[in-house]
Amino acid sequence: MPSPIVAPTRPCGTVLSHEAEWSARVDRVAGKSDETRAGVPLTNLDQPLFDAADATKRDLVDYLEAVADRMIVGLRDRPLSVIRVRPGQEPFMQKNVPKYTPEWVETTKVWAEASKREVSYALCNDVRTLVWFANQRAVEYHPTLTLTQRPDRVTHLVLDLDPPAGSSEFTLAVRAAQLVRQALTDAGLSGAVKTSGAKGVHVIVPIDATSTIEEAAAATRAIAARAERLDPDLATTAYVKDDRHGKVFVDSTRAGGATVAAVYSPRIRPGTPVSYPVGWDDLDSVAPSDFTIRNAIERLGDGDPWADQLPAPQSLPAELIEEGHTIPVARVLAMHEGKRRARARKE
Repeated sequence: MPSPIVAPTRPCGTVLSHEAEWSARVDRVAGKSDETRAGVPLTNLDQPLFDAADATKRDLVDYLEAVADRMIVGLRDRPLSVIRVRPGQEPFMQKNVPKYTPEWVETTKVWAEASKREVSYALCNDVRTLVWFANQRAVEYHPTLTLTQRPDRVTHLVLDLDPPAGSSEFTLAVRAAQLVRQALTDAGLSGAVKTSGAKGVHVIVPIDATSTIEEAAAATRAIAARAERLDPDLATTAYVKDDRHGKVFVDSTRAGGATVAAVYSPRIRPGTPVSYPVGWDDLDSVAPSDFTIRNAIERLGDGDPWADQLPAPQSLPAELIEEGHTIPVARVLAMHEGKRRARARKE
């Protein structure tokens, strides 16, 4: 007789509902394995991945298995959040690993100050773990900027270029990315660029371990502010959307314990695009929709353009850090401004 299905008693992630975990439990007990990859039994491979994905779960598994060696370089030893999408449900972010996670999946515990509890994050350090996540319909992969060995240091700065909605949104993001590149050059730094897989661009700046998390965050704010000054009609560091007035948001808030979509990670967008490395000189001739789970492997061939483009870790200039310390943290500034506006409305 099959084992009875017992409803889980704890949520498996920060945004994962009891209903979603229950549905997953039913699949595990009642579902039959279609095939096995990397030692992982797979199910329901021919189901559509999500609405407008133009891809099946099999396409996701095929892609992640093929790109695993290149993608895991950016995931290894980093606490991992994933965004899963189950049939008939809205996508949800999963941080805390589910109760049914196999014992061979490596995990690490991180204290979450906001919720006052330990969160058990997965570490995606091998192909088997990545394929297991794919079978759980984990589409997006968001690692932290820190490694488990050095939680007090980030390994890179992230400048996220978020354009306003519109037909030319990616073109604007590319122009803003070039401002960031100039600001980096002026500071004696260099970075690599990739599509976010959504509508924007990520500029990644590897740094060494000489700077604290606070110093790295300050340097990120300074770079964003310098990019804004280069063309204030195009770029803005305004955190509140209503204050951006159709400009590209140079987001400097990806710091400390923040995450960013990994290079080569699929995204839950029409056509299932992936975050893809693009040379600085090629940015003007591409669009995010050019790179999907159905064509990215063919484009990559045997190469790894991200590894080729990433500069070696760099030391942050003291003057950049000092400048950043004079710039308020965008989220904090927005919070205080929101309170001020609320008081003004009441008055």
